[in-house]
Amino acid sequence: MTDGSQDPTARDASPRREQLSRRGLFAAGAGGLAAGALAGVGGTLAAQALLPKDQGDAVDASRSYPFYGGGHQAGIRTEPQRHCVYMTFDVDAGSTAADLQSLLARWSAGIAQLMKGRPVGLVEPPRSGAVAQDTGEAADLGPNALTVTLGLGPGVFDHRFGLAAKRPRLLRPLPALPSDNLQDGLTGGDLSLQACAEDPQVAYHAVRDLARMGRGTVSTRWTVMGFGRASAGPDQATPRNLMGFKDGTRNIRSDDEFREFVWLGDDADWMSGGSYQVARKIQMDIEIWDADEIGDQQTVFGRSKSEGAPLTGTREFDTPDFRKTSHGEHVIAPNAHIALAAHENNGGVKILRRSYNYTDGINQYGQLDAGLLFIAYMNDPGHFVRLQTRLGSYDRLNEYISHIGSAVFAVPPAPEPGHFLAERLFS
Repeated sequence: MTDGSQDPTARDASPRREQLSRRGLFAAGAGGLAAGALAGVGGTLAAQALLPKDQGDAVDASRSYPFYGGGHQAGIRTEPQRHCVYMTFDVDAGSTAADLQSLLARWSAGIAQLMKGRPVGLVEPPRSGAVAQDTGEAADLGPNALTVTLGLGPGVFDHRFGLAAKRPRLLRPLPALPSDNLQDGLTGGDLSLQACAEDPQVAYHAVRDLARMGRGTVSTRWTVMGFGRASAGPDQATPRNLMGFKDGTRNIRSDDEFREFVWLGDDADWMSGGSYQVARKIQMDIEIWDADEIGDQQTVFGRSKSEGAPLTGTREFDTPDFRKTSHGEHVIAPNAHIALAAHENNGGVKILRRSYNYTDGINQYGQLDAGLLFIAYMNDPGHFVRLQTRLGSYDRLNEYISHIGSAVFAVPPAPEPGHFLAERLFS
């Protein structure tokens, strides 16, 4: 966790409003993904309680974003949607570079259809003995601002596919970091898909059908279902994490910041216009946190809980004064979360947060199993390593959280019409 857009290519068609309350929770038992991959969706209803007031209850189900063109994949700078399904995959043993190339081409065509609110094939084939190409659970729901963002893990560039010479310069597995308590089943992956939408069933349907299309070439590795976005675009009120604090107040917002900290430049060869994605599953000790007194909670974050103001200010967006003291003590403690994450204290380094809350129900101890699906984009994964090294070593928030999942991916630029994601990788 760190203390931290409207996509200019967005197409906003004629409004067709639906009430978000129509669907707060969709079936956990729906098929199409690896067994158990989407277990623990019981907290999806809680998303509505966490939505900022400026968004109300209505969403525009007809809103869509383009898949092709624009230089950057959708789902990075795009104004964060309410729901996310994040899944990683391993390329199956025996698969070749040609198999991977074919999958990325088919996924690209499928994502382009899904982001328009269209099926990836026939939902009801005319012959009763035929298998449907699209699973159908998103029929009639509309695009709901769906974006699907693809990432390529370090394993894509190992000995298996002859692509080592094309490995992005900064792509390598993350080093061991302070506060890591990683679980084998929640780390790594050759490919990642981040599906975000205003309707949870639309996001689920996208990942379900793409996973289905990948059978025989890739297998699911780990997944998290996110709700109640824990990051904000420039026109959105700052949302709250499950600890009740506003999250991402100082997120990257301006064009200049995106150019400096998020997008890869022309010198990145086939990755120009792309980025790097870091995903972390951060478990929270909810019951322990809830028992802490409010004054200490605010000291841990360095912000007030209701307004979200730094303890040296009165309003959320007041600039923190990390040197201010009172009675010989820093008003914002040096080991407060915002002090350790602030760009002023990290050589100016910033990363783009695009995180979501999650819940997996109840753990084996009968306690709430919940936390943060931390997703961040940056043009150098070393920026995340730098921030997390400080946070993992000194952050008082570590008393209440544990990093249990982790992965890093290269995110190629958006393809132009007639082409597919990472096509230049195979040229």
